[in-house]
Order: sequence, then structure tokens, then C-alpha cells
Amino acid sequence: MTAPTVVLSRTPAGTGVLRAVVSKVLTAVVVLFFVATAAFFLVRLSGDPVKLILPPDATAQQEATLRASLGLDRPLITQYLDYLGGLPRLHFGNSLVYDQPVTDVLLARVPATVELAVAAMVVALVIAIPAGTIAALRRGRAGDTGVMTGVLIGQSTPAFWVGILLILVFAVGLQWLPASGYGGFAHLILPAVTLAVYSVAVIARLLRSSLIDVLGSDYIRTARAKGLGTGRIVVSHALRNAALPVVTVIGLEVGSLLGGAILTERVFSWPGIGRLTVDAIENRDFPLVQGAVLLFAATFVVVNLLVDLSYTVLDPRVRVK
Repeated sequence: MTAPTVVLSRTPAGTGVLRAVVSKVLTAVVVLFFVATAAFFLVRLSGDPVKLILPPDATAQQEATLRASLGLDRPLITQYLDYLGGLPRLHFGNSLVYDQPVTDVLLARVPATVELAVAAMVVALVIAIPAGTIAALRRGRAGDTGVMTGVLIGQSTPAFWVGILLILVFAVGLQWLPASGYGGFAHLILPAVTLAVYSVAVIARLLRSSLIDVLGSDYIRTARAKGLGTGRIVVSHALRNAALPVVTVIGLEVGSLLGGAILTERVFSWPGIGRLTVDAIENRDFPLVQGAVLLFAATFVVVNLLVDLSYTVLDPRVRVK
């Protein structure tokens, strides 16, 4: 019998990670290219923005003049090539409604969306991690049943309905918090909780499932046999090993939250990117819609890349491929 040949790789670990990062960045560029192309052509199926900008009694000459000033009278392929040429410079053209560079309009709304997304994620993690842990430790008992019932409700309840319900209870009924607007900490509570409801359900459910698998592992039984307490076992051993799938979901949820939270921003009149995008679609503001869609796509791509890289920190045995 011939002994198997073992080939050891001489490639440094850092080089492998660098190659993986470069590969993912190139993939991201291709994805963003297709997103940009789809956004350009699909948004033009919504109609002619000139009809919305001018009054109903505008003459054909006025429409033609405005269309020429906006560059919409040029061949579609020419508009498309100009659009692609501006992407490397982050130049998306001027907003048809605001008459400002799209980049400036978007950047003005980013702080509000980031603030809301960060607050919502903090709320989600503060609730979901203890809830998922309790459900796993009390599997099949009252604590588990209560958590899973709440998870089911959270995943099946539309965000706009949660927002309206919170407004009716805490703003209209109890008058504890403002119903809408952007201002101090009080204005942030209701939209952050509304936005966090679905994320709480998703994270808690996955953490419960992952922890149940980990808690049944041999090394957990060994730790218990050595006399370690349940709290120390969960915090020092189980949570870290159960974190990989949870981190993936958290990354996707962060991308969703930063992507605009359109319904929540609409319900609470929050001046973020989500509300801006809805207004741009309604006004057929082609350049602004295209810029917002690309911003959403770039957010997901960057977050997913960071999640992939975080695997090597949580578990050194994992290598980014």
C-alpha cells in the first residue's frame, strides 16, 4: 500500500486573504455594474419626468426646451454611456427636483439613516441576544415558548403596521413620545424600535438554533464535567462558536437597515435616504433614483465583505475563499 502524499502549501496566509479580498472586490464591481445598468433602464419605464415638472397646460415647445436642458432629448445609448462614465468619479448627474449634484443630495441624508440604523441595530442586539440565549437554554419550556412566539409575531408583522401601532399607543394615547419628525433622542425611539422588530426576530431565532447545536457538543459536556457554571460556558465557549451564522445574518440586517428602511422612514417622516428614494421615484427623478439604488447596492456589498473577513477573527480555522 502506497502512503498518501501530503502537499504543504507555502503560500502565506496573508497572501491568501489578500487574493480573496481582491477577488471579492472585483466581483463587487461587476455586481455594481449590472445594478447600475438595471437601474438606468428600469427607471425610464416609469414615464417622462418632464410631464411632472411642468404644469398640465405646458406647450409642446416648453416640454421640448426642458427636455433638452435636462439632456433627455439625446439618444438613450448616449445617456447611458455618459452615466457609466461618471460612475468612477461618483458623478451621477444633477437631481431633476433639487437641481443639485446627486452625491450632495444623498450625503445630506446619510447621517439621518445611519443614526436610525445604528439605533435599531443596538436595540435588536440588546433584545435578541438574551432572548435567543434564554430560548436555547430553556428549550421546550415556557421561556423558549414565549421567545419563539414573540419571534413568530415579529417576523410576520409588517413594519408600517408596527410603526402605526406604536404611534397610536405612545404618541397619541400616552403622549410620551413625538409621533414623527427628526430631532432629539425622543424622536429616535419609536422609529428605531419599529425598525428593530424584524431584526430581533431573525437574530434571536437563528441564535437559538445555533446555540442548541453548540450546547450539544462534546466539548460543552466536558466543560460541564469540569464543574464550569452554565453562565461561563455560554459566554466563554458556546456563544463564540455559535456566532458565525449569526454574524452573517447581522451583516445582512445591517445592510438592510442602512439600505434605507423605506417604510419606517415614510411612516415617521424621517429625513433619510429611504424616504428620499420614495420621493425621487414619485417625481421620476432619474439621476437621484439611480444614485440611491447604487448606494443601497454598495452598502450590501461592503457589509458582506466585512462579514466574510470577520469569520477569520471569530474562528481562525475559517479561511476566506
